[in-house]
Amino acid sequence: MSGPYGTYPEYEAVVVGAGPAGVTCVGNLLERKVAPILWVDDGFDGGRMNRKYREVPSNTKVSLFINFATAVAPFRKIVSGTPSRSRWEEPSDSDGVPVSSDKPDKLQVLRNMDQEKGCELSHAADVILMLTEGLKRTPGVITQKGRVTHGDLDDATEKWTVGIQTENSSETDITTAQAKRLILCTGSSPTDIPLPGNVVNIPHLDLDTTLSPTYLKEKLTPLGPTTVSVIGASHSAILVLRNLYNLARTEKPDLKIRWLTRHALRYAEYMDGWILRDNTGLKGEAAVWAKDNLEPESFKTSDVSNYIDTISYEKGQEREMFEQYLPGSDFVIQAIGYTRDPIPLLKTSAGKDITPYFEHEKGTFKYVQESDCGTIGDLVPLPHVYGAGIAFPERVTDPKGNVELAVGFGKFLKFIKRVSPEWN
Repeated sequence: MSGPYGTYPEYEAVVVGAGPAGVTCVGNLLERKVAPILWVDDGFDGGRMNRKYREVPSNTKVSLFINFATAVAPFRKIVSGTPSRSRWEEPSDSDGVPVSSDKPDKLQVLRNMDQEKGCELSHAADVILMLTEGLKRTPGVITQKGRVTHGDLDDATEKWTVGIQTENSSETDITTAQAKRLILCTGSSPTDIPLPGNVVNIPHLDLDTTLSPTYLKEKLTPLGPTTVSVIGASHSAILVLRNLYNLARTEKPDLKIRWLTRHALRYAEYMDGWILRDNTGLKGEAAVWAKDNLEPESFKTSDVSNYIDTISYEKGQEREMFEQYLPGSDFVIQAIGYTRDPIPLLKTSAGKDITPYFEHEKGTFKYVQESDCGTIGDLVPLPHVYGAGIAFPERVTDPKGNVELAVGFGKFLKFIKRVSPEWN
């Protein structure tokens, strides 16, 4: 492959994925002078957040999006509109930005907002798109539209040869590149599992569609009387219920909503210097709407009760309750979390498949090493493969001992900044 400085027989890193985590990893690698970087993504379009969630209200304060966009020197150059002067030349000040610049700061829209409140994710997505375009022009970053299909480990050198199916290539037309590091920022998609028994054939309405009021309206408004069942009590479930309610009370009064939930609503609680249920509790607009409309006492007097029927059940009763209450639904929406997207197929020099096990505290992987004679060994470190983002988040423990997976812009950044020095 060729870049602005010729052909690179070997890259310092291949970064797979260009969502928020991929952007964060490329920026942190550049800050640590790790280059050239081969950056591979099928769109370089901000990932699922930009493609699907622009209308979703954020859990994150506006100030934290600004902090994200100015966290490392390569980002600050892009925000300030300052191009890199040469391959590795740093600007003169300690923050990595020239003292004088006649170009405006590119975060003014965010800076003009209330810094302590959230915003639509469209603004955060625009930050990712801005940083993506800036990083694509940064010396030392070579981008390739396509998909990394596999990675082969050279056991002797501990380097990786990756195969890339490029944008216009066939499945048999694979480009290869060699790298010292392989960094997986491959993302996750909404979990959608088969339903049991007599409800197995009810059409599923995907979560991505229902989190967008625009897409939801386009899908449901042309239909006749419609009943939609929503499963879950997550942040996403509450936003879906709000979107459905708003549609029902305005342009589709023949829309009926069933909400199936197996536990009471849970909220993030702001403690002294930390947040209880930081990653699992409701925050922001979703929390306010839920408290005002879905809590048992408020539900009784809320207009929401004219459109939403609530069905509560205990864990382990799913099949029974689904078979009782889902029949008659035109669509089912599952808002029950996210599942990691497939990663490239990894193999050893001997052609043996590698099943990687992520280490949530380190951002690294282990795998079961198999000898040439077929003997299965212990879990050992997988050389120079790292993960980040919603597919590979940090595991954190709060002061009360609760264990969660840390998901969000600022959390990805904090994790990557902490562990990326080990990537050198």
